[in-house]
Amino acid sequence: MRKLTFVLLIAFFAVAVLRAQEGPPQGGAQRGGAGARAQKQAQAEAAERGRKTFVATCAGCHGEDATGGRGSDLIRSALVRHDKNGDLLSPVITAGRPDRGMPGFPLGEKDLSDIDAFLHAQIDLYDMHTRVPGGYPDDIPASRLATGSAEAGKAYFYGAGGCSKCHSPTGDLAGIAKKYSAPDLQQRFLYPAGKPSTATVTLPSGKKFSGTLLLKDEFTVAIRDADGWYHSWPLRAVKVEVEDPLAWHFAQAYKYTNADMHNLFTYLETLK
Repeated sequence: MRKLTFVLLIAFFAVAVLRAQEGPPQGGAQRGGAGARAQKQAQAEAAERGRKTFVATCAGCHGEDATGGRGSDLIRSALVRHDKNGDLLSPVITAGRPDRGMPGFPLGEKDLSDIDAFLHAQIDLYDMHTRVPGGYPDDIPASRLATGSAEAGKAYFYGAGGCSKCHSPTGDLAGIAKKYSAPDLQQRFLYPAGKPSTATVTLPSGKKFSGTLLLKDEFTVAIRDADGWYHSWPLRAVKVEVEDPLAWHFAQAYKYTNADMHNLFTYLETLK
């Protein structure tokens, strides 16, 4: 009798081990599949809500599909691609980027989360389209971005836009459309960079210092002069004149109409 009981116990434990190795019962697998489907459905609904909020709030500058317009292409944005659950994107949306002409939008956490879901869904869509993660932006053809009138863009360049005061199609812009891809040219046209601001600081004695502006906040101004020396002063104790060679571009970002932007970019695409 004891031997029989021992054998039955061994058999019971063997069956238990086999079942554990086989994994959860079929019903559990079905419940797991249903949970995954529910999660995907929730993500899709969040992305759709985010799309509506994005169109109402952001599309005027970044385009309804987030591929850029008056503002930058968010599909190719390193910040958006490195964002995790809004950790990088949400602060930019709420605080804005005044230096680039972007105001802040005091949205709630739910709206911010939905916009984040929409943008990442767009990135997934375009990466799937190209089969190369992050590759979509370089695949945008010029014909997709250059949708305006080259003639109207040229008129704007020499007229209301005031571009010809600093730039020339036969000078610094000669061959610009060959030098940069269409997305890069659009980015550089809307958000130029590379030219630092300079400042002239006048002391109470009347002595002046000039150089590259390194810092200017509500407390301090700092420059590096032509000889490489660093200088700083309490802002309240000096007079400061700043010359920003890109100030016009950032101010112009508020004035561009969609037609101006597309026309001017289409004209720039002819400079090959």
